[in-house]
Amino acid sequence: MPKTRDPAAYRLYIEARRVWRSKIEWQLTRQEALGILHDVQAAANQGDWGAQALMAYFYRSGLGPLDTNHVLDPDEDKSVEIVRMAVAVGQAWGYYDLGVAHEHGYGGAAQDEQIAWAYYLKAAQLGSPEAQMALASDYVKNKRWDAEEAMVMCAYKQGHGPAAYDLGINADLRKNFAAVLEYQQAGTKFGDKRSAAALMFIFDPEEWNSRDKQEQTELKELNILPDPERERRYHQIFQALDVNPDLKLTRLNQVLPLPPAELPTWKGIQDAIEPDPEGPPSY
Repeated sequence: MPKTRDPAAYRLYIEARRVWRSKIEWQLTRQEALGILHDVQAAANQGDWGAQALMAYFYRSGLGPLDTNHVLDPDEDKSVEIVRMAVAVGQAWGYYDLGVAHEHGYGGAAQDEQIAWAYYLKAAQLGSPEAQMALASDYVKNKRWDAEEAMVMCAYKQGHGPAAYDLGINADLRKNFAAVLEYQQAGTKFGDKRSAAALMFIFDPEEWNSRDKQEQTELKELNILPDPERERRYHQIFQALDVNPDLKLTRLNQVLPLPPAELPTWKGIQDAIEPDPEGPPSY
């Protein structure tokens, strides 16, 4: 992505996005929805690539699902127009979104899987974790296990929550519980609600006691025991991420460490979120 980013446009975009993610979309007031649309559009017009990507999403999906807060109708042609502009300047998210458009055939993009996968491959090469996960899914269908693992690991190393979750699920199938905990903790830190749910169930006393004796023995060796307090905290995180998947819990290991570390005092999910620094955006 571009190495420079106008701080004013970025802040305009990120504050509007924060309001958008602060509640379930149908809970937004019309005034809030109008403010979000105005500020994201303004930031996009000033050249912020994040705002442009969000405007492409708004045109694809609309903004405001109720009559009382509806402010933008879907316009797939406009969405793809924005995406094509991102492709023209070599932005990874644009290649990925254009691949999606070709895979499903909307916004004037011909439905063609070969074209779609060409765009996914280019996006993956440019570093798009979403594209890397799309390729991984296709490699599974073709039983290219090494290629699938490589793509998922690429996405994981970029802090992609769904990749961490998938790695945790694969580790669970192998009964490698130490790896399950590592990956699902990382996925939770990256903002993946399914990872938080997986850890919630690991510490749930009822779920724990329903496991077979061999699994319980292996979990005990890792100091993983029924823990209602840990279950409660992961449940709170799951609920927060369900509303706002943008949250990145960078301080998770300090406030909710894995066993055998003892739990510190918990004031809520905000303890796990690193406050945004003042000044220009960080990359």
